[in-house]
Order: sequence, then C-alpha cells, then structure tokens
Amino acid sequence: MSVGTITISAVKALAPGNTLWDGGHNEAVPGFGARRQRDKVAYVIKYRVHGRQRFLTIDKHGRLTPEQARREAKKLLGQVAGGKDPAEAKAQARLEAADTLGKITVDYLKAVKPKQRPATHSEIKRYLTKVWKPLHSVSVFAITRRQVTARVAKIAEAHGDVSATRARAALCTLFNWAIAEGYEIAANPVLGSNRPAQPKSRDRVLTDAELAEIWRACGDDDYGRIVRLLILTAQRRDEIGGMRWPELDTVGGTWTLPGNRTKNHREHVLPLVPTALALLPARRNDRNHVFGDGPRREGDQPRGFSGWSKSKAALDARILAARKEAGSDAKPLPGWRLHDLRRSAATAMADRLGVLPHIVEAILNHVSGHKSGVAGVYNLAKYSTEMRDALQRWADHVAVVRRPKSVTLRRIVSAPVG
Repeated sequence: MSVGTITISAVKALAPGNTLWDGGHNEAVPGFGARRQRDKVAYVIKYRVHGRQRFLTIDKHGRLTPEQARREAKKLLGQVAGGKDPAEAKAQARLEAADTLGKITVDYLKAVKPKQRPATHSEIKRYLTKVWKPLHSVSVFAITRRQVTARVAKIAEAHGDVSATRARAALCTLFNWAIAEGYEIAANPVLGSNRPAQPKSRDRVLTDAELAEIWRACGDDDYGRIVRLLILTAQRRDEIGGMRWPELDTVGGTWTLPGNRTKNHREHVLPLVPTALALLPARRNDRNHVFGDGPRREGDQPRGFSGWSKSKAALDARILAARKEAGSDAKPLPGWRLHDLRRSAATAMADRLGVLPHIVEAILNHVSGHKSGVAGVYNLAKYSTEMRDALQRWADHVAVVRRPKSVTLRRIVSAPVG
C-alpha cells in the first residue's frame, strides 16, 4: 500500500495486488484509491460506517479516468459524511435492476403498505427483508420448492416453528401477489412445501388472584397503564400501545379505532368506563400518540409504545419479588402473555358476569355468529349501551379482586392456575 497522486501513469505502473491511495496534492481525496487485481485496475473508496470499515468499488480504469473517478469518490464520500452507506445503496440498485426476490419484495411491500395495519406491515416486512434475505439475489423465476423448504427448516431451527410458519406465509402471499401482477411464474414455489409443526392455540385464562398480582405490580408508567387498560378493555396489545389522542372522546367516554388499526379492518367504537379513562396520561408535547416517546431518529415515522419485551420482563420480576415476600419457595407467575388478559376478560364476562355472547364479541370486535354472513348485512347494531354496561361490570369486578385481602401472601402465591 502506498500514497501518491493517482494519475494514468501511476495506475499503469501499479503492480498486481497493490493499492495506491490518493494523497500528496491539493486535490487529493482521502479514502480514494486505485487497486490492481491481476491485469485490471479498479477505483475504490474506503470509509467507516456504524463503526465498521467498508470498501466499495467505483468502476474499472478505462471506463473512468482518474479525474472522473476522483470526482465520483468525492461524491460518494460526501454521502458517507451525510450518514448514508453507498454500498447499501448500490446493492439496492442492483436488486431493483432484476426480477430477484429482493426486488420483488421492495415492489410488494410498497404495494401492500396502504392496505395493511402498521404492525402487520412491520412484521411482514421483517420476515421478507431479513428472514428471507439469503434468497434475495435469486430470480423469482428460479426459486424452487426445495429452496423454500430448506430455508423454512433453518428458520424453524433458529427461531422456532411459529416464526417459520409466519415467514412461510409471508413468502407465499408475496408469490401470489407477483403472479396476479403478471409475472410469468409457473407456480408458487411455497405451495406444497413442508409446513412447520402448527402451534397449539393458547387457552390460558388468568385467575382473579393472578389478575390482582399483575394489576398491583404495574408501575405508574406507560407500560403499567397499558397493561391495566388491557385488563379493563380486553383489546389487543398493539391497539392500546398505538392509541392516538384524536381517537379518544374523553368527554363522551369512547375510543374509536379506525379500520386501518384493527385486525378485521372494521372501525371499532369502544366505550371507556371512568376507571379506564383515569389511566390515560396527560398529553405530552402535542404528540398524537398517547403512549411512547416518539421517533428515535430524525425522519422516523411517529409511533406509539415500544420496548414490550423489556417491560414485560420487568413486570414479571416485580410479580416474583412480591411473591417472595410470602416465602422463599415462591415461583414466577406461570407462563402468561399480554394476550391472555384479553381472553381472561372475555371469559370472565361471559361465564361469571352473565354478559351475553354477542356483547362479548362486540367488545372484542369479532365478526362471527350474529355479525357474520347474511346476519352481518342486516344487523348493524352497535350495542354501545350494552357494551358500556358490561365493561363497567367488569371494571367493578376487577376493582374488588385487586384490593388487598385479609389473607396472607402465601395463599395468593399458591392460587391455582386458570
């Protein structure tokens, strides 16, 4: 490696395997170089991005003169100074120039984004851009069923059957879209490929004692408020976490979820009882989102709450700490998820509070039974009064069970699992 002025004569004099870095003159561009590999010379740049050194080939000598290459190097290094990685931009451009899986993925995600909920789109994007990345350079016309099956097996081994199942479904949907768009793909290579073992549906219903433990362990922060709202409203995690102030009528006590934020794409108007309204924090800095701190980097899209896994782990630790106060043999609250709160509320309202099934379905925003098929065309009732009454009865029930009782903590620790 040497430093000097990159000229035509200097490039011709380069020995195989040697690199000449630009320097020693007023027009020098630090990081610009000429490298001979065998009988050809390529102009390159080296730079650091995200703490790692990268090399990028600009073009071959002959296609560019030293001066043209120097100007291009200056332009690319300017992009680096602006926080961009020209190597990634070049790779993206290469993908978009051919009908590879990577290129089709870009087109597909752009086409379906307006039709999908933000959380759904984010999950599908993660599977297609990250999990299926090893096949991005392969033409969609050349991807085989064997390649799909082998990759699904690796995903299952690394991340589990659930992730493998969802990744497989995301790719299958992409190919169906591509075929419908007119790509002359003989057949969807995902169809007929081996499926991972299907996960069993969860049926975990929390007991009153467990709900009380969870409620009392919630902190006075965004996550604590979200969990308590999940208990009181029986809605989905991302619906509460992504709650926006314009969706709320705090005077009338209603929350209107637009169709683009619900699983079935139908608007959902949910009554909010006083206990739920009291959990809403004060509005901060005119943010539309009720929870979360907003974009982390300039240019990011606004978003609601994040950090679910870390917050759930902290909540579980507080529950265990409270249990240990009752005795050294205390164990963690048996495996539970936030979605179990929704199932537990629905089950309790139906089985213990006498709420009619179609009112429970209305609260959950389910479209089945009385609202499906022909019945759904004619029955447009909102059941607002009935839902408010049911949610108030549920809130009253939660208020009773969450109060400390005149029993020892040891009896709470040993409560049966629902």
